[in-house]
Amino acid sequence: MSTDLDWEAWGLKDAYFGVLTDARFRAAVLDDEARRTFFESGRMHVDSVLETCRSRLLPGFAPRRALDFGCGVGRVAIPLAACVEEVVGLDISPSMLAEAQRNCERHGTTNVRLLLSDDTLSAIEGPFDLVHSCIVLQHVEVARGRRLFERLMDAIAPGGVGAIQITFACDRYPERYGQPPGDPPTAPSAPPFRALLQRLRGQLIGRSPPAPGPSGSPEGDPEMLMYYYNLSELMFVLMHFGVSRVHTEFTNHGGAFGAFLFFTKPER
Repeated sequence: MSTDLDWEAWGLKDAYFGVLTDARFRAAVLDDEARRTFFESGRMHVDSVLETCRSRLLPGFAPRRALDFGCGVGRVAIPLAACVEEVVGLDISPSMLAEAQRNCERHGTTNVRLLLSDDTLSAIEGPFDLVHSCIVLQHVEVARGRRLFERLMDAIAPGGVGAIQITFACDRYPERYGQPPGDPPTAPSAPPFRALLQRLRGQLIGRSPPAPGPSGSPEGDPEMLMYYYNLSELMFVLMHFGVSRVHTEFTNHGGAFGAFLFFTKPER
């Protein structure tokens, strides 16, 4: 689970920049004004998500319990807590969760529960009226991410709403419609060391380079890898859960093309 180690490393080294890769949020320069900007972006995101849910899915949507998967330092969970009775924030990084708790205390927010995540979401007790995740699954290996997507579907209450963003392509490889090439073939007679190098190169194709460091280079930063999902597979999962309509808004974060999926889980 190498990405788990990467995100704990971000939590220890540069937690806010790990959430939003903007130089203003680097630990070395983070000040009160930057913190306000950071959380204001979260408030605007919450307002946009709830407005989309109400205008496209359920007029008058007023969730009581919400799950924020990949909550990081609380950028979304804290402003969301002002709109619902309880927010549960899940993250794989203990250091991110510790900073989120400090931020809850700074903001006087008392209705957020912060829990350590795993591949089965075993720490949570559902259901939730709103299950939210944004700019998170894109950093999770696809096979794990598909399973997590199903667990998130399980956590949505009947009649509840899912608002889940995923990435599906990048702005490179136009001849492949944004899909990175697969692992290069390895000759059967290749020496073990060369075969290992080929596999490692193949694993890195299509992933974004690590985010730039304080000096403009990635040296010293943990990796921040990108993964691209097959939308057909996720739509299959949604249909399996009885979802009949999906509102989609496209996203583009640094050349990673995504789809923000808004949908209602049926009552039965």
